[in-house]
Amino acid sequence: MTAEKRMRLVYRKSSIGYPKDQRDTIRALGFTRLNQVVERPDTPSVRGMVYKVRHLVHIEGEGVINGADIHRNQSQ
Repeated sequence: MTAEKRMRLVYRKSSIGYPKDQRDTIRALGFTRLNQVVERPDTPSVRGMVYKVRHLVHIEGEGVINGADIHRNQSQ
């Protein structure tokens, strides 16, 4: 049995002024206030949710989980 990978997500920017689907995604990830940290499993569905709100959330960690890939894609 292998341990499931986890991602530490930080809610960095308010969702006020963004579309309702993005606000709903923030709530679905478990965020209720700014600078809150939550841990979620590193699954394709959670990654898709994070990608949708990548301008509001930051992924802590190193390597592929760092979020550098997600944030780098945003600027290109």
